[in-house]
Amino acid sequence: MTAAFLTGLAIGLALIVPIGAQNVFVFGQGVSLGMPRALWAVVGAALCDSLLIVLGATGASALLDSVPGLRPAMLVAGSLFLTYLGVKSLRAKPADLDEEAVLWSPAQVLRRTAAVSLLNPHAILDTVGVLGAAIAAQAATSRTAFAAGAVSASWLWFLLLAGAAAGMRRFLTKERRVWFDRASGVILLVFAAWLAVEFVHTLV
Repeated sequence: MTAAFLTGLAIGLALIVPIGAQNVFVFGQGVSLGMPRALWAVVGAALCDSLLIVLGATGASALLDSVPGLRPAMLVAGSLFLTYLGVKSLRAKPADLDEEAVLWSPAQVLRRTAAVSLLNPHAILDTVGVLGAAIAAQAATSRTAFAAGAVSASWLWFLLLAGAAAGMRRFLTKERRVWFDRASGVILLVFAAWLAVEFVHTLV
């Protein structure tokens, strides 16, 4: 059981750690809000991943291929939302940082994190498809431990990511944080363009 848990943990980290829109967003929340408020982004991202992993383990990956138009719709929605976040970050000003800190709410952070997590077909294919298939391939007695390891990887990674970002926050002036927000905006726009290109390919 321990071996299955550690294997699931390792595979989960291998899929979650590479840079992506979800990681950029959680890290940005750590820099913008600090701890403990950034924990809401951790909870949102990890809960979404946990849900997708469980769905993958129950065979939901077949649904992604069986519903006509589902993937293109997700690509469009994801591209539009990441464009919104990217443009918002690019337009950041020092005064906006104080306003964001005052006006933030757990519900707002959770909604944005869920959108970033669930409107990315590539992330869903990784969690539902790859991890779901990996869980299904395990012996019946090892599946629960393997899935628990994969879920734990998500919670552990996002907690470390937000914690590291919050630690950096102490050394960043408002002006530097604005430039960090703008760099994050550029990355988010790159991912938005990537999803848009993927959508165009579905039409060809």
